[in-house]
Amino acid sequence: MATRTACQVFRRRFSSASAALRPSTAEIRSRRNAVFSREQQRQRALYPRIEKIEVSLRGPGLDGTLLIMNKGMSTPLSCARHLTEYHMNNSALALVDGELWPLHQPLTDSCTLTLLMFNDSDPTLLNEAYWRSCSALLGQVLETAFKDDYTVELLSTPEVPVTSGAFCCDVVLDPQLDSWTPSPESLRSLTRGAQQLIHQNLAWEPLEVAPSVALEVFSHSRCKQEEVEQKASDSPKGTVMLYRCGDHVLLSGGPLVARTGLCSQYEVTAMHSLGQGPWGHHRRTQGLSLPLQLQAHHTVWRRLRERAEKLVSFPSCSQRIPYGGKADTPPLALQTPPPTP
Repeated sequence: MATRTACQVFRRRFSSASAALRPSTAEIRSRRNAVFSREQQRQRALYPRIEKIEVSLRGPGLDGTLLIMNKGMSTPLSCARHLTEYHMNNSALALVDGELWPLHQPLTDSCTLTLLMFNDSDPTLLNEAYWRSCSALLGQVLETAFKDDYTVELLSTPEVPVTSGAFCCDVVLDPQLDSWTPSPESLRSLTRGAQQLIHQNLAWEPLEVAPSVALEVFSHSRCKQEEVEQKASDSPKGTVMLYRCGDHVLLSGGPLVARTGLCSQYEVTAMHSLGQGPWGHHRRTQGLSLPLQLQAHHTVWRRLRERAEKLVSFPSCSQRIPYGGKADTPPLALQTPPPTP
């Protein structure tokens, strides 16, 4: 209750400030990055002296391996670097004392560590994180795929099981695009944008923050502020988890895999209209992907893609509103360039 009340106070403060001036999408991304970097540096400064912790590894061929690492500085990926190139390149997530742990999140105490890979005997938890990461990647593409004259608001998409056949990202585009229907070429352009990010092999940097920090990050989105409030209320620690990929900062409901380069085959398959919602014309963008360690023959991929084109249905939740802004150019504004050969 106290967390929710505090969130409401901060939300009113930042909402009133953002209503006075609506900066461009590029300025908003820059401000979000600045707040993320400032908080990241503050948390790193909490460990001014190097203290050692013991990390006991678990897994095939690793049982009994003990690493001496730096408290608040070393991450599961740091541990993987002390093993083999195989562990460093193929680890996607970790278990720390049995808890799912992002590969780039610092270790704060002595612990047991299990590195998770897609070819594990039971990759269920990792598959869920991968699907969530694919949705995050799609959201990043959508935010930058249109000209700056058009607003793009990513919505809070509920968790989608891998068995649904497609990952999803709900979105509200600029009202000027309400009548726009994406063509196959538009979907291919979005796919090329995703492939560019995959080729860059960008890290998903995790950062656990207080609600006040998250509200400042999303100070220009009333919807995201409501989502922050809800997640903080549901969290036992009263915190929320942010991730940064390149210059894109997002709020996540669960752990993401280590980097975009772990995605291999990736395709945006459909964008369905969901009709009018609380924040405008809601659309559901869907895609299909397989991780680096798994490949599908083109005939199998074609069948999977046909399934991924069908609308994935689940209840829609309260979501984000447009930032505002106008444009005088034609509606079809996808500007994602083709990937570098």
